[in-house]
Amino acid sequence: MQNSTTTLQGKKIAFLVTDGFEQVELTTPWEQIKLAGADTELIALKAGKVQGYNHLDKADAFGVDKAISEVSASDYDGLVLPGGVANPDALRTDSNVVNFIRDFFSQHKPVAAICHAPWTLVEADILKGKMLTSWPSLKTDIQNAGGTWLDEEVVVDNGLVTSRKPDDLDAFCSKAIEEFAEGKH
Repeated sequence: MQNSTTTLQGKKIAFLVTDGFEQVELTTPWEQIKLAGADTELIALKAGKVQGYNHLDKADAFGVDKAISEVSASDYDGLVLPGGVANPDALRTDSNVVNFIRDFFSQHKPVAAICHAPWTLVEADILKGKMLTSWPSLKTDIQNAGGTWLDEEVVVDNGLVTSRKPDDLDAFCSKAIEEFAEGKH
């Protein structure tokens, strides 16, 4: 899955979710990024726990490390945005979340978003001129936000890593680790 020489030692990666995230889109990148040596933190709208889902079925609850009000993009070397339908739909309505995401781009730090997660990127208004992919139903939203939507398992554009669905997780994790290792773009 990942290049064994790629290391994320000393890197701190934020994972941002709220209730309704697709569990495998959190757990697989989390495991791979930790395996590559990074420290990871789970960020959510509030402290406590967040509820994962396997498609439409409740899955596991996960303890939150920090609430969005307690963090800054400058605290991290990269950001992972898992998908699921309800998760990004709720996140994009929170101004702290939108500003947090926007700050990663203004600081030229890598961001990895999968499935429905690019909805938050649309809301952050950072897609103009960027190439990316997502779950197919986001294609028009991405195009309306100035992005170029591609139907590929993984797309990398200047530190932005995107994939369409859980079946793309191997490629997504591999490219996210590469971009996090490279650092600022």
